[in-house]
Parts: sequence; structure tokens; C-alpha cells
Amino acid sequence: MTPTVEDKSRITTHIPAELRDTAVSCEEASELLSITARIPAELRGTLEQAAQLQGATLDQFVVQSAFQEAQRVVERETVIRLSRRDAQKVFSLLDCPPKPNARLKEAVTACRAKVRV
Repeated sequence: MTPTVEDKSRITTHIPAELRDTAVSCEEASELLSITARIPAELRGTLEQAAQLQGATLDQFVVQSAFQEAQRVVERETVIRLSRRDAQKVFSLLDCPPKPNARLKEAVTACRAKVRV
């Protein structure tokens, strides 16, 4: 079933307003992308209200919010946070690594059998 205008609203995110009047080269212009999302009308209303409260256009608000969330996800999935004590333990092990035990030697042998360098 195709969504109707009544139950779906369309947001098209283009170039942020502050960049619209900026002269860019053809190469730079080809790197600017557009994102289109279909959302329920009540969600659009909430987004428009939030954008207005922040003094931004809907496009600016959606792009900024998505970007901030993307940054949080990337950081959460790629950064390891350690306590000072744990960081000191890691650095100590890097400076003075323990001698390989039997399990480590077996793992290295198994890895070498599967992976050719």
C-alpha cells in the first residue's frame, strides 16, 4: 500500500543555509549530497518545533542532529575508555610484556597455519 499525503510527510535535506550563498567549485559542488526521508506528519511537527526553538531551519536541525548522533555512535563503537589504573596496567604490559605461555604459543601456531603472510 502506498503511503498517502495524510499519513506521511516528506523532509528533504539539502545544503545548509549558511552554505547556500557560498561560491563553490564544480568539484566541491559535486560532493554536496541530498538526503530525503519519509516520516509521519507528527514527527515532522516535532522536528520543526525543535528546529524553531534552536533558531535553525528544519534542514539545519536535521543535519546537525544526525551528525551529532553519528559522531556519538562512531566514538562509542571505536574508542576504548579505561580508568587511570587500567591504562597504567596496559602501558606496563606494553613496556614489559610477559613471556608467552603455552596457550599463546598454541594460538600463534594455529593462526600461522590458517593465515599466510
